[in-house]
Amino acid sequence: MAAKLIIDTDPGVDDAFAIALAAVSEDVDLIGVTTVFGNVPLAATTANARRVLALCGREDVPVAAGAERPLVHPHPHRARYAHGADGLSGRSSALPEPSRAPETADAVSLLASLLDAAREPVTIAPIGPLTNIAALLAAHPGVRSKIDRLVIMGGALGHGNTTAAGEFNIWSDPEAAHRVLSGGDVPAVLVPMDLTYRCAVDLGWLGTLESSGPLGAALRALTPDYQEHYRKALGWDGLVLHDAVAVAEAIKPGILVTEALPVQVECGFGPARGATVVDNRRPELRADTEGQPAGATVDVAMETDLDGLRAFVLDRLAMGRS
Repeated sequence: MAAKLIIDTDPGVDDAFAIALAAVSEDVDLIGVTTVFGNVPLAATTANARRVLALCGREDVPVAAGAERPLVHPHPHRARYAHGADGLSGRSSALPEPSRAPETADAVSLLASLLDAAREPVTIAPIGPLTNIAALLAAHPGVRSKIDRLVIMGGALGHGNTTAAGEFNIWSDPEAAHRVLSGGDVPAVLVPMDLTYRCAVDLGWLGTLESSGPLGAALRALTPDYQEHYRKALGWDGLVLHDAVAVAEAIKPGILVTEALPVQVECGFGPARGATVVDNRRPELRADTEGQPAGATVDVAMETDLDGLRAFVLDRLAMGRS
């Protein structure tokens, strides 16, 4: 039986790759996509998600729009510098026009109804700011038992990408991230940018994807602005498909090697706002210094077979060539 998956997203080029990865995987039952502000405003992230599903021939999947701003404080800026003005390198309109309208229900309501109706636990892959997920866990505690795990793309163990300390998804709504990552409500995997950067793909990988068929060519066509940004970030010609790495773990549990660690999110207004503070100390030392046993932990993704991960994503996306 195909595993049930919901993606919460803010497309975004890497989000588009991630949605497509799930949409064309035959061992995944993609039962819903919810959208959130982030790389671009909510109207654009919702339109982009619907267009990517149309590209994949998956308009059976319902899409619901969610939070248009963070839980507490205004969002400082978008990520147009990486994803272009429309979130897809200015090429959103080149994707198919979707025939299915967004759901009239909001994202949290759709999440709650899908989970309530599920007969087995559902994996949720939040690959944008965590606002919708924080609201779901707070407002609908009864659905927590229906969540198998959250596989979250976000955070950084070393340095950030939006600020010196903050990775974009967590920095976009630190209060929501704190609620989700520190609450221990449901099992969670955190896929930080330290690992996703190491999974970056080169021009050869992209060329193989482009030549695999219409889906691969369409996805490659979305990357010019994103590639230009990552030429600066990486120092070489390539792309970091952050969100696709997290969705790969959602599809194939264990493709990433994780370690259970406490995670805190900095919600202050100094230069570390949005930082994910991962406690790598031994549990015994934590108990000695904090005077209490360790609390909730998150499975933080630390390692993977880099070539195997790249091949997994490429092979799955190439399956959508028809």
